[in-house]
Amino acid sequence: MTIVRIPAGWPATEEEARAVQDDLRARVVLDEPGPPPGTGHVTGVDVAYDDERDVVAAAAVVLDAATLDVVAEATAVGRISFPYVPGLLAFREIPTVLAALDALPCPPGLVVCDGYGLAHPRRFGLASHLGVLTGLPTIGVAKNPFTFAYDEPATPRGASTPLRAGDEEVGRALRTRDDVKPVFVSVGHRVTLDNACAHTLALTPRYRLPETTREADALCRRALREAAGADARVAARAERDPTRSGLNRRPCGAPDTQPRPDAE
Repeated sequence: MTIVRIPAGWPATEEEARAVQDDLRARVVLDEPGPPPGTGHVTGVDVAYDDERDVVAAAAVVLDAATLDVVAEATAVGRISFPYVPGLLAFREIPTVLAALDALPCPPGLVVCDGYGLAHPRRFGLASHLGVLTGLPTIGVAKNPFTFAYDEPATPRGASTPLRAGDEEVGRALRTRDDVKPVFVSVGHRVTLDNACAHTLALTPRYRLPETTREADALCRRALREAAGADARVAARAERDPTRSGLNRRPCGAPDTQPRPDAE
């Protein structure tokens, strides 16, 4: 597991974050088809939060695109790097997600995010942000349509309808199981919308959500639990013998208000 610090110069305000979005959004590539479904690697990324401890855990799980077998995985844990602001969630997740991707022992291929790409109020969700920073082809497959309108797709698996912002198609509502609520697919970077939907169907042979998302979700939750357990063990050792660790040490008589070591 990789331990992540907030990068130097990381945006600290909404104004700074939106300026970064404006700069990076111009670099999104929309005229490449992306890798064919069922070939090479496909990687799911997801995050889990412990807001009370100010911790986020990210997971990256690489699947063989043909068999959907897991071939590699990595996790990273760090501080939550930005406050909760709708439309700016990528700034809470990107440092740990990048660290998890960097820790993989093989190329990730197409990256599938549990979230949005162009289907975002500023047309720059996590999938687009991650794609621009890494240069990898990325798509977003979300559980909900965010603020966008759509007509209900027909009931068979594979049916889809546009996800709309006014007259603009920003993604698609895609039925991955017969007569089950659709998922919401959008382009991130270096993939067409048709291909993003084809990949999503290839990744959902049995369940509504892609296997990439299911695997990454389980792994990041496990990483968060393990991080909490590790902190608890360190605290217990320090409580038994404060000379072995600086985590619980404070001047005699001082109140227990020292910052957590991960809050530096």
